[in-house]
Amino acid sequence: MAKVSTYLNFPRQTEEAFNFYKSVFGGEFAMLQRFSDIPAQAGAQGPAAEDQNLIMHIELPILGGHRLLGTDAPESMGFKVVFGNNIYINLEPDTRAETDALFAKLSEGGKVGMALMEMFWGGYFGSLTDKFGVMWMFNCMSKE
Repeated sequence: MAKVSTYLNFPRQTEEAFNFYKSVFGGEFAMLQRFSDIPAQAGAQGPAAEDQNLIMHIELPILGGHRLLGTDAPESMGFKVVFGNNIYINLEPDTRAETDALFAKLSEGGKVGMALMEMFWGGYFGSLTDKFGVMWMFNCMSKE
């Protein structure tokens, strides 16, 4: 089933922020992965030693099936969190065809941050900023 969630980027405060949100909304984290969980890849820049324990991905269900997602976005991996790039609308379409179509339409007149591609977690992932400056992430888990 297709989903929409909100993705928050923090400069090294994700764990603190999500523990706060958990205290507000209750529940449990649906997922928590640290940068130390990333498998080593030849030629790929990995996180710095001081960033290994930071949050790579976290999920907290809040209201009505909506999920808050987040990451620490470390500078050692090329991220620089500033107002405007700290929030993404995350789309998880049901099929890759739907993902491709939505990605193409939303990127018209905008800027692709990361082209859609296979990722190590099994998703078909990409990101873009639309022509109005809104940031979008796509993560399709279907192989179809």
